[in-house]
Amino acid sequence: MPTYLLGIDNGGTMAKAALFTPDGCEVAVASRKTEMILPVPGHTERDTEALWTATAEAIRSVLATAGVDPKDIACVATAGHGNGLYLVDKQGKPVRNGIISTDTRAQEYVAKWIRDGVDEKVLPLTMQSLWAAQPNALLAWIRDHEPDVMQRAGWVLMVKDYTRFRLCGKIQSELTDASGTSLTNVGTGQYDDEVLEAFGLAEMRDLLPPVVRSEEICGTVTAEAAAETGLAEGTPVAGGLFDVDACCLAAGLVDSSQLCLVAGTWSVNQYIATEPVVSRDIFMCCRYCIPDYYLMMEASATSASNLEWFVSQFFEGQHQSDTQKDGSIYELCNRWVAEAKPEESNIVFLPFLFGSNATPNAKASLVGLNGWHNRGHALRAIYEGVAFGHKAHTDRLMKFREPAETIRLVGGAARSEVWGQIFADVFQMPVAIPSGTELGALGCAICGSVAAGIYPNYAEAITAMVETSRVHEPNPAMADLYAQKYARYEKVLAALEPVWGDWA
Repeated sequence: MPTYLLGIDNGGTMAKAALFTPDGCEVAVASRKTEMILPVPGHTERDTEALWTATAEAIRSVLATAGVDPKDIACVATAGHGNGLYLVDKQGKPVRNGIISTDTRAQEYVAKWIRDGVDEKVLPLTMQSLWAAQPNALLAWIRDHEPDVMQRAGWVLMVKDYTRFRLCGKIQSELTDASGTSLTNVGTGQYDDEVLEAFGLAEMRDLLPPVVRSEEICGTVTAEAAAETGLAEGTPVAGGLFDVDACCLAAGLVDSSQLCLVAGTWSVNQYIATEPVVSRDIFMCCRYCIPDYYLMMEASATSASNLEWFVSQFFEGQHQSDTQKDGSIYELCNRWVAEAKPEESNIVFLPFLFGSNATPNAKASLVGLNGWHNRGHALRAIYEGVAFGHKAHTDRLMKFREPAETIRLVGGAARSEVWGQIFADVFQMPVAIPSGTELGALGCAICGSVAAGIYPNYAEAITAMVETSRVHEPNPAMADLYAQKYARYEKVLAALEPVWGDWA
């Protein structure tokens, strides 16, 4: 009987593959970098064929490292960044570079739809905000700026749908991903002609593939894909997941008692419930992979990538000798932050290097620096500012639900014990850190285990496959201090709001 599950995760910069046992044990992991192409400012793309090559290489590497018989893999499932756009012809061949979810070329279309009231008209159906990297806006842009590309286009795919096509040869969309594109009626889970007409995209209805469920077997690995990846021909391939769903599964979200915070490139803050929230005051409501559940989300590019930038710009070269002696630069950052007392680090950091969850043109800032401050104080401000950015998002979500019992924290920040404790103290809530290093791929493996019939449903699969590595309990003595710090953070935001127009 097959005894392994393969998860594939295509993010904005990496193609990852990981092999798991049915109890959630991570057997082997491999990744390959996928180059971002920046043809002009605001355009973020990738070579779609190169993406598949990187994915196939990662799969081959995992199989070689694990030393398992490919015939022992029960199912393959894929996840990937939501939105963006991967256009292929009717045979599945890319007609242009793929577009990544950080692209802003179509902002003028979103602005026009908002001015014309289109966003309000479609909100009861799409249940989400409009933004420039969604396929509705990108399709409108390509129609007007690259008509030759649109003439050759046969199908609209998300990144993981393209990967799944290369594995099994079937063109399909998948519900969790499709429900986040502003092309569907989230309530029905299907494409909606009224939505397409509102965006002026009615003529593109035939470009939208059939919708499948996450745990549905969509095909099997073809002979061609087997030759490229090392997988066994005939291995079942599941529908897969929007990467935020994959992280929620790996974090153990099966009901509405928990929050899942993803602290990585994006600050993704989410919970699930059986009733959708339809409001302009939250970023997105989409379908969750567990039947009859919706995923409510607040998100922006305001999280741990701020630390990555800060380290790369100011620390890596200067402290190369330190890292050789004491471990990675991030371990050093954790130590410096731990040495800086919270009551002494009174600097405010606005985590807006790559985006904002406040005024659109708001910029990253360190406010309140004095000469006696050291690197630990500045770094603690960054750690706290990222946590405050997450809190701003979750405060919006909390308007629509009862208080949560726990936070499940995943992403780069979850690897840091001091950062996990800061989250617990800021939120005054237990913060649980799931076990594992590649949680997106683990979410895929959980999906694959249900698709393959190893477990009858997601709840039982999560019980068997998800463990907690540690829990950070909130320190009640920090409650007032962090309440004051967060109030100062909000005060600085309000005071600087009139200035941001200078950068428009």
